[in-house]
Amino acid sequence: MSGVEAAFCRSAPWRGFARRVVLPWALADVDLSGAVLEVGSGSGAMAEANLVRHPDLRLTVTDADPAMVAASRGRLSRFGTRVRVALADVTDLPYGSGTFDAVVSFLMLHHVVDWADALPEARRVLRRGGTFAGYDLTQAPIASIVHRVDRSPHRLYGVEELRTGLVEAGFKDVQVRPSHGGQLVRFAATA
Repeated sequence: MSGVEAAFCRSAPWRGFARRVVLPWALADVDLSGAVLEVGSGSGAMAEANLVRHPDLRLTVTDADPAMVAASRGRLSRFGTRVRVALADVTDLPYGSGTFDAVVSFLMLHHVVDWADALPEARRVLRRGGTFAGYDLTQAPIASIVHRVDRSPHRLYGVEELRTGLVEAGFKDVQVRPSHGGQLVRFAATA
């Protein structure tokens, strides 16, 4: 993630927008409950919103960036034992198979150059019948230009490439929906 993106992800305007607009849109058809893993949580804005919206949720949030893990720890500390924050690579998660009821990913898979390797890991840590859901950027021109200019590591993908990756990772009931003129994609799939 570039410095510009990191600063944006830590900003109050993003947190408010994420809570009121982005999260309800991203999880419109998903009911979160039980033990949930958020991969690539950034500064914890979406995690905070989920903890407020779902008072019975037990959330584990991870990120590969130590600065983002520190930001999440600070932001989420008020939730006590309902949340754990950890440094982790989404392509090699430090959790046992079948640990979580849901795995969520918000605007981060494109930052994982080997994002296709993250899909089987998400599937592995899910309990049978668990849900993997979220949203991300697509291989659209605007996202491609922005990421080339800021030189952040990334690998954008197309809608069909994501759908194929989810199926090949062993997910069922795969739903991949382009949105916002093809700039974004929402996804949900069942383990």
